[in-house]
This record gives sequence, C-alpha cells and structure tokens, in this order.
Amino acid sequence: MAVGAILVRPTVGKRALSYEFCIPNTEENRCEVQRIDPTVRFFSGSPGHIGCGSQEILCIGSTRQKDVAAVLRQLAELTYVHRIEQAFFE
Repeated sequence: MAVGAILVRPTVGKRALSYEFCIPNTEENRCEVQRIDPTVRFFSGSPGHIGCGSQEILCIGSTRQKDVAAVLRQLAELTYVHRIEQAFFE
C-alpha cells in the first residue's frame, strides 16, 4: 500500500491530516490498531467516506504524531486493513 503526503503545506507552515480506514470490529483488532497508532479513534455505526461495512468499525487517526510514516506503514501491513484514505470532515 502506498502512503502519500503526510502533511500538507498551506500558504504558511504545515498542518496535520486526518486519515480513515476500516477494520473488522473485534476487541483484538481495536487493541492492535491502538497500540500501533495512539491517535486513532473508533466510530461504530458510521461507514465514513471510506465505506466501512456492517461488521467493520471506522478508524480515524492523525498525522500529528511522532514517526507517522512508520505508523502508517505498520497499519498498512495489517492483513485486515485494505486501504487508508485522507479523512474529510463536513
């Protein structure tokens, strides 16, 4: 899985991005993801823009953390994470 831009450069400085992905909704999976990425928050009952299924849970994390490239790589290597997309909030 390719990991794209981690920070965006607006006119001045940088800003963090949020990203989302789906995982099977089990305690074991949630704990594993949380150990890898402590910024992740879980949202049951919402498919997000990424389209989580009924047996999945939406995960949203932030690039505002140390070693975020390594974190994203580890998440992408999990067999049950199929894609990670930038999260857009409305």
